[in-house]
Amino acid sequence: MSGNIYIYMLVMALVTYLIRMIPLTFIRGRIKSRTLRSFLHYVPYVTLGAMTVPAVFYATNSLISAVAGFLTALFLSYKNKSLLTVAAGACVAVFLVELIPGVAMF
Repeated sequence: MSGNIYIYMLVMALVTYLIRMIPLTFIRGRIKSRTLRSFLHYVPYVTLGAMTVPAVFYATNSLISAVAGFLTALFLSYKNKSLLTVAAGACVAVFLVELIPGVAMF
């Protein structure tokens, strides 16, 4: 990486600012389209899911333990458990599955 680090930081700041400023500049009134409002409502959740879910499967020593933790988290969240309970349950599931000899090879 050669060049001036300050130029990189300036470009990064400018791009970040433009991404946040452009919608505020062009959309002044209330969005009347129900479909567009619904789409914009779910964008943060989809973005978080797109960043988190792939990382879940690469965070453990094996795919089997990752799937076990993921399924445990899905089940506990479906049962409306707290975030702490879901996270702890998924960690325990991964730990228990990785205790099984031979699982780390997959």
